[in-house]
Amino acid sequence: MIRLLLVDDQNLICQGLKAMLSLEPDLEVIGTANNGEVAIAQVAALQPDVVLMDVRMPVMDGREATRRITQQYPQVKVLVLSTFDDDQYIADAMRAGAKGYLLKDMPSEELAQAIRFVQLGYTQLAPGLMEKLMAGFSTTAIAPPIESTSLGQLTPREQEVLQLVGLGLTNRDIAQKLFISEGTVKTHVTHLLNRLNLRNRSQLAIYAHSAATPPH
Repeated sequence: MIRLLLVDDQNLICQGLKAMLSLEPDLEVIGTANNGEVAIAQVAALQPDVVLMDVRMPVMDGREATRRITQQYPQVKVLVLSTFDDDQYIADAMRAGAKGYLLKDMPSEELAQAIRFVQLGYTQLAPGLMEKLMAGFSTTAIAPPIESTSLGQLTPREQEVLQLVGLGLTNRDIAQKLFISEGTVKTHVTHLLNRLNLRNRSQLAIYAHSAATPPH
């Protein structure tokens, strides 16, 4: 069972999402919050698996709440669900540590499936948002500048891992595909984050897309 916290300042949206997602046998809505500050308190109290986070809210917006939740509770996945497809909102949310950015007009069955993928560790973006993000922003708009490391300085294995992270694969998936241990994959991911001056896996996935590393 995937335990969900719904965060939106519009009560009707929260109630509608709760009714819709409760129809899924493997999803359970355990709480709601109407701003980021309440969301952080609810995460501490309820320990959800996935938080569905709105962007624009009073008191504390979804971007700041996402940053604090992913820092304080790294086991909790945050999936942004917004009306707005603004480039800066998307970049800010992913930089804050969100595992995905979806739009509220998506079909309910696709939202449910996206929640399942996020829980497994995959990054989820609404159709067209990756292309929009890459077209509108350079990598430096999403992550700190890479000062000394270029793709050519990564080992072939690191480039393979980078490409597969960009495809949304989990460490287990990558380990199986490359015939190495899951621990080795984790080590490679940590090295990539350090060498590329990135903060989290979401940033790494976006960087992989923008770099378009060819497979070896």
